[in-house]
Amino acid sequence: MRVLFCLVLAFGLAAADQYCLSEMTRSDERISKHGYPSESHEVVTEDGYVLTLFRIPYSHKLGNQNAKRPPVLLQHGLFSNSDCWLTSGPDHSLAYLLADAGYDVWLGNARGNIYSRANNQISLNSPKFWHFDWHEIGIIDIAAMIDYILEKTGFSKVHYAGHSQGTTVYLVLMSERPEYNDKIASGHLLAPCAFFEHGRSAIFRWLGPLVGTPGGIWNTVLVDTELIPRNNLINRIVDNSCGTGSPFDSICKNGFLMFANGGYQNTNISSMQQMIETHPAGSSSNQGIHYLQLWASHEFRQYDWGTKKNRELYGQELPPDYDLSKITAQTHSYSSQNDALCGPKDVDTLVSKFVHLAEDHRVPWESFNHLDFIVAKNMRELVNDLVVERINKYESR
Repeated sequence: MRVLFCLVLAFGLAAADQYCLSEMTRSDERISKHGYPSESHEVVTEDGYVLTLFRIPYSHKLGNQNAKRPPVLLQHGLFSNSDCWLTSGPDHSLAYLLADAGYDVWLGNARGNIYSRANNQISLNSPKFWHFDWHEIGIIDIAAMIDYILEKTGFSKVHYAGHSQGTTVYLVLMSERPEYNDKIASGHLLAPCAFFEHGRSAIFRWLGPLVGTPGGIWNTVLVDTELIPRNNLINRIVDNSCGTGSPFDSICKNGFLMFANGGYQNTNISSMQQMIETHPAGSSSNQGIHYLQLWASHEFRQYDWGTKKNRELYGQELPPDYDLSKITAQTHSYSSQNDALCGPKDVDTLVSKFVHLAEDHRVPWESFNHLDFIVAKNMRELVNDLVVERINKYESR
């Protein structure tokens, strides 16, 4: 009935969007529903973006609010938000598992997503608001989050785990601002994305030739805009249509996984249904363009604005590569065989250039794909338990 109401009103009444929006569950609300304490924090970056950090300060199961609780920062991927670390619930999601292991868990949200859509200096409706990509998210947003967390907790280092783009921004920050290596207790890269030469996703085939090189009409048209913004009405319809037992299950699963490929053998449908409620979460078009540039160039380097602007910005015709040899923080990589975006051959390239990498772990499950790191039924035993175990070892030293 709610879906029908939203459909009718959507054609002429703005109230429909707000009525549907009221159904969206925020990250702090998801946390509280499971009995965990939750907090919401705002971090203002040096260029005015207001970022929302959600926090699980301790576990109600442990009652450890007065104990030493090392901080952990979890960072989402492209088109995502902090909900991705929560939607599989306390028995499977990494955020809850870390809280129950005694950690102070912080959930980041990059500029431009549904939880970080404000800037103290620029209007959301201005193209200038969207003039960023994951380079700025790395060197500015993640740096600001880390500094805020360390100030609030009194610790000198934070553990970090990221998925997909959450790994890219980590690599960017640690290589471009290497002083931040000293602020990382350990880093954990789930489905690490830096090189894309062998990417099998249909997105590369469809869009790579159009926007993967600078100077074309598509780059001019698409730059500095919001890419795949969240639509309350559409999300509500999909949420109601993709439940377990729905006749549209197959269509929903294929549609949601289309950009990542790899199938859905391992997918937890109830977890995906919760994710759809707040996904896609919004991002700048420049983030997607930058990734397609990496696919076209076979390099991990900064945004390519074309020869003329590159000379102005970088002092050279081509954008500079990110120097992975500067990353000295204890970093662990977790990748999978069936990842169509950041596959094993491209992970091989990353590992070969990541001279200080502490561990190159390959998930021993052939069908495990890019999105399985956050929605799979077996992600706890294949990935999340390993991350918690590694972090525990660092804390026991």
